[in-house]
This record gives sequence, structure tokens and C-alpha cells, in this order.
Amino acid sequence: MSIETGAPAPDLRLPAWANDGTTELALADYRSGSGKPVAGTAVVLYFYPKDSTPGCTTESQDFRDLYGQFREHGAEVIGVSRDSLASHQKFAERQALPFPLLSDADEVACKAFDVIREKNMYGRKVMGIERSTFLIDAEGTVREIWRKVRVKGHAQAVLERLQTTA
Repeated sequence: MSIETGAPAPDLRLPAWANDGTTELALADYRSGSGKPVAGTAVVLYFYPKDSTPGCTTESQDFRDLYGQFREHGAEVIGVSRDSLASHQKFAERQALPFPLLSDADEVACKAFDVIREKNMYGRKVMGIERSTFLIDAEGTVREIWRKVRVKGHAQAVLERLQTTA
């Protein structure tokens, strides 16, 4: 089942690594009226294949470099991959990432957002994360979807779209 623009974002709770010590995050916490400190915040949820690989590092650095502008426009950036929390911690600390990274080892979020695809790795067919980003508003509605993301310029394009919806 594929998620579509205008649909409610799946409600999920996953283990997280974050600078503030957060150990678990739920998308519902960001929705208006949730009573949580982050309520009323839009979410830029980006799925990436693997910590510390060239494309994923560049993409995360781009979101990091624009993070202040995302926050100014009322959005939190959250990265998701199948890597462990220990891997996320090393990656985030090495890259000075100011936003949380969710560990989706069981592919709960990957399946809910339909980002697992067959890929060709060195002539072998493997199942992996298709680089994808979802802009979710403060009401929990998916406002924009980017699939088969090309890293160059992507974070800027997401920020520009957020600016038109704010």
C-alpha cells in the first residue's frame, strides 16, 4: 500500500537517537493538540539507506546545514534508516547532526511509508530503502512526497516547498 499526498501520516513510534537524550519518538507527538512540547510542528521525514555512506552523508549534511531554516519555518527534520541506535549515534556525532535519527531495524516505518524496494547491488538483487522524503504538516497530513531522491539540491527543494506551505 502506497501512501499519498493528502493522506494522514502513519502513526508510529520508534527508537531514536537525538542530542537531547530522546530515546523514542512518535510522529503523533508533533501533531497539534497532542499536548507534547513539540506539538504543532511540521515534520520533514527523510528515509536514507545507510549511515556513513557517501550519498547518505551528503544528504544528512545538507539537511544539517539548512536545519536552522527548517526550524524557523516550524518544522523538525527526522532521518530514518534501518541502522542501529549505536550506528546512528556515531554517524550523528561525526556529522554534527542536530536532529533525531530513528532506528527502523524491523522496517515498521519503511513499510508504513512504502520505501522498501528491490535494488541492484553489484549485480545482486537486494531489498533496501529507496531514498524518500515526506513533508508532514502539524495536523499529521502528508503534504508532499519525494521518491527516488537525488541528493544534490534535495534538502533545498524540501525547504522551498515548506516555505510555500507555512
